[in-house]
Amino acid sequence: MITLHRLGHTPEPFALNPDLVATIDAAHDTHITLTTGVRIVVVESTEQVVEAIRDWRVLILKRALEGLPTVVRHL
Repeated sequence: MITLHRLGHTPEPFALNPDLVATIDAAHDTHITLTTGVRIVVVESTEQVVEAIRDWRVLILKRALEGLPTVVRHL
């Protein structure tokens, strides 16, 4: 999961499963469309979202190659 912030009066943090991301559009704000059809507007730029997804995938693949559990818990 990656942590992003919903756009609003006070940005609200939430965790997003990157496997659900269908598209990321930058039109004034960053809009993420999920495979479910849900659209989310976030504070982060398109580049920041893409970087977070890439970093998450690298971590998962690295842990798999090392024979470690791919589940990473953040409390």
